[in-house]
Amino acid sequence: MTRLRILGRVTSSNVRKVLWTADLCGIDYEHEIWGMPHRDPKVPEFLALNPNATVPVIVDDGFVLWESSAIMRYLAQKWGSDLWPEDARQRALVDQWLTWQATELLPSWLYAVTAFLARNPAFDDPARIAQSVDKWSGNMRMLEAQLAEGGGYVANGRLSLADLALALSSHRWFSTPFERPELPAVTEHYQRLKATEAGRKYLGDATP
Repeated sequence: MTRLRILGRVTSSNVRKVLWTADLCGIDYEHEIWGMPHRDPKVPEFLALNPNATVPVIVDDGFVLWESSAIMRYLAQKWGSDLWPEDARQRALVDQWLTWQATELLPSWLYAVTAFLARNPAFDDPARIAQSVDKWSGNMRMLEAQLAEGGGYVANGRLSLADLALALSSHRWFSTPFERPELPAVTEHYQRLKATEAGRKYLGDATP
């Protein structure tokens, strides 16, 4: 069997979700840098793997998969990691928060992050920035309540795929230069995962 290939640039938080998962699952993999400004994902070679021209993508012995959350689930299940619980209800709770990260939390920060972090001059509408910050802050308060109630983890009182995805989201929160509300449970969760050997690679100060 050939080694698992993970395609994507490490500056992408979605790629870091997959790399972090692979590390914790103990997978022997090959990381290929794809994505601008390194290698253009719109070339035919990459489009044949993912017609969306987005990263990450994995190739596992000829099996191709894209979308970071789907890849995380696949890796954890195939390699038997308890990051993806076997119990149906516990798994559903992890899936709930993993999905929420992608469908609710991430879209809420896009305008503000593009304005404050990427400094894109096209994203300069004060009303839209304020709207994005307000929605993002509201979602982070929801995460704060969940972490406080769950004893410092997102679901089931233990580390799961949802914690990895949401710690990376918290990294984006703390990396964006704007006035943030105090969220002690989010801060503790982020710092605890950042202090781990694997977490330091993907939540380090050099990563956006």
